[in-house]
Amino acid sequence: MFEYAEKLGNLDANQEPWTRPQFAEALRKVGAASYHDKHPFHVAMHEGKLSREQIRGWVANRYYYQKSVPIKDSVILSRLPSRELRRDWIQRILDHDGRHGEDGGIEAWLKLGESVGLSRVEILREDHVVPGVRFAVDAYVNFTRQQPWIIAVASSLTELFSPNLIAKRIKILEEHYPWIGREGLVYFRNRLTQAPRDSDTALRLVLDYCQTRAEQERAIDALRFKCDVLWTQLDAIEKAFPNEAQ
Repeated sequence: MFEYAEKLGNLDANQEPWTRPQFAEALRKVGAASYHDKHPFHVAMHEGKLSREQIRGWVANRYYYQKSVPIKDSVILSRLPSRELRRDWIQRILDHDGRHGEDGGIEAWLKLGESVGLSRVEILREDHVVPGVRFAVDAYVNFTRQQPWIIAVASSLTELFSPNLIAKRIKILEEHYPWIGREGLVYFRNRLTQAPRDSDTALRLVLDYCQTRAEQERAIDALRFKCDVLWTQLDAIEKAFPNEAQ
C-alpha cells in the first residue's frame, strides 16, 4: 500500500487523462497480467492435480475472504455520496449475507465446505485459516476504509475477470474432482450472473468519477493491490497445504 501511495505522489498532475475506452482497457490489462488464475496453486487446481486436503484447505481459507466481502461492501456503502449509488451497491451485501428466508453466498460457501468434507463448525471457527490469509484479507478491508470511496470501488474490479474463471472452475471441479457434491457448486453458479452485474456497476462508477490522470492511475494501483491480496492468499494456502503426493 505504501508503494502505491508513493507512486501516486510521483505522478505528473499535468498528464492528459486517458479517454474512457483507454482507461477501461488499462484496467483490464491489470487482470491480464496479475489476476490470481495464473497462480501455480490455481493452475494445479485446473489441471486436476490438487489433493483432497488441498481442496479442503482452499475452501476453509477462502471462507475467511467470503465472510469479509460483505463487511468490505458495507464499508463502501457507508461512504457512497448518494442514495442512488447506495441502492445499487447494497445488492452486493444481500447477495452474500442473504435475506430472511433466502440463503446468500456465505451460506452457499458453507455448503461447499460440507461437500468437500469439512464440518460447518470447523469452517465457522476458522480452524484452518492460516495467518497469511487472515492478514491479506484484513489488509483489503482496511484499504477500503482508508482510501477515497471511488478508489475502494476500483479495488473491487477483480470481478471483471472472475466470470470466465468461475465458468471454467465449475467444469473443472465437475471433471477432476467428482467427489465434490454438485450442491457444493451453487455458489459458483450464482456468481455467473452476480459478478458481471457487480463489475458493470463498479466499472461505470470508476470511469465516471476518476476524471484526472492521477485519479485514473490511483484506481489502477488499487486494482493491482486487490490482485496482490488474492495472490497472497494463494501463496499462504499453497505453503500451508502442500501436495504430499508430489
